[in-house]
Amino acid sequence: MGAFLASACCVGPLVLLTLGISGAWIGNLTALEPFKPIFAVIALGFIGAGFRQVYFRKPTVCEPGSYCARPSSARITKSALWTSLILVLAALTIDWWAPLLY
Repeated sequence: MGAFLASACCVGPLVLLTLGISGAWIGNLTALEPFKPIFAVIALGFIGAGFRQVYFRKPTVCEPGSYCARPSSARITKSALWTSLILVLAALTIDWWAPLLY
């Protein structure tokens, strides 16, 4: 949820452009821009809590045969956590690297 909120100001116009809605007025879609720092803090807070939960919490004892006992469950969780961190950081730094693409 935090990653979605942090990238809402950047992804919204991109989705509209992908759907074929274009024009000079797309550059004026900045209604959520003032809230970007708030959304960024919320997103990074949730991701930080996820890292704390995954890497610094005492391991729980899982019953044999349950989902948490499988090694793939930890791998999926860590992959999702790192992917969300990369997406949020990309959304937060888009003003720096986007001009390099055009």
